[in-house]
Amino acid sequence: MSKGRESKPHIGIYGRRNNGKSSLINMLTGQSVAIVSEQAGTTTDPVKKSLEILDFAPVILIDTAGIDDVGDLGTKRIEKTLETVNHIDLAILVITNSAWGEFEEQLVEKFNRVKVPFIIAHNKSDLARLSSEVKLRLLNLPSKPSIVEISVTKNEGQKELIAAIRSAIPDSSWQTPKLLGGIIAKNDVVLLIAPIDSEAPAGRLILPQVQAIRDTLDNDAVAIVLKETEVAAFLNNTGIKPAIAVTDSQIFSLANSLIPNSVPLTSYSILLARLKGDFERYIEGTPKIAELNHGDRVLILESCTHHVSCEDIGRFKIPAWIRNFTKKELEFDVVAGLDKLPLPITSYALVIQCGGCVITRKQLHSRLLPAIEAGIPVTNFGLAIAYVQGIFDRAVAVFK
Repeated sequence: MSKGRESKPHIGIYGRRNNGKSSLINMLTGQSVAIVSEQAGTTTDPVKKSLEILDFAPVILIDTAGIDDVGDLGTKRIEKTLETVNHIDLAILVITNSAWGEFEEQLVEKFNRVKVPFIIAHNKSDLARLSSEVKLRLLNLPSKPSIVEISVTKNEGQKELIAAIRSAIPDSSWQTPKLLGGIIAKNDVVLLIAPIDSEAPAGRLILPQVQAIRDTLDNDAVAIVLKETEVAAFLNNTGIKPAIAVTDSQIFSLANSLIPNSVPLTSYSILLARLKGDFERYIEGTPKIAELNHGDRVLILESCTHHVSCEDIGRFKIPAWIRNFTKKELEFDVVAGLDKLPLPITSYALVIQCGGCVITRKQLHSRLLPAIEAGIPVTNFGLAIAYVQGIFDRAVAVFK
């Protein structure tokens, strides 16, 4: 689960060993895509599959190890299973023979904590229907999950389960990202500044820049893409006044000097922060940079894994800029992908999250949840850079 995901809904399949989780995936897709065995514990680690559910839509299905696994290795598998809950949009909890106990309660508690909707699928219903006692207990759960009777061996209950998925999955899981939604209008000129340095991938643009180009076109606007070295000449020679300029955060200060004050200016990272992050908490948390003290530890969260260069913005530039701004001796920890933190979240005075271009909104919010619950201020790469470079108000003015 260390890599980001496509912008498709993620559905996790959970339950005890040999409850038919893998068979359920095969039933939903109409394909033999998951290994099925009568031996308990066939699925040992979470497995992600990009598939299309019959008569529904493309999704990412996550097949997980049994929540009742045993032994030291089984305990580690259960930990991995529970970790996946942070990264899904919907859960399907598979039970059989009306068995409902500590294992299922543990999962439901986790679902509720990270606000993941879930469906209860009672499998092998051709052998034994869900007892009225257990059904009443499930109907009284505070989260009010849908309950579906299925039999994966008889291919029964498929339509009912797909209908429950349609009903339960959050609308936000289907939303096409709109970086510039509500900011630009038809025929607006959008100036997109794309620095080409050692961090830029060879022969292509970084993902947020590509997303901004596509979003501009989707809004029937005009995208002008150029390097920072060409901005002054373009503005002087054409006389065009853009509706907005978007820059890479690491050249915010330079872009601020190049773009007239009458033109709104922001960054790709801030657009992503508004789209995917907890933007209000970011705005609230960013000024806390000025309150950092000697010895404070700052956590930097990167969403992707990449080659580290001497110009790396998260590992070198942001720490240097913040140290220079605060004049304080600070410690920085950097965590890439969705890896575990090196220290408890309460060890940190501030959390700085990247734009999150390769992960979903759900994954990003789950990543920030422990800090928010602990009362630790959170911010974003672009907002933090704008703040320490003295252009925070200008960078967020367009969103007000």
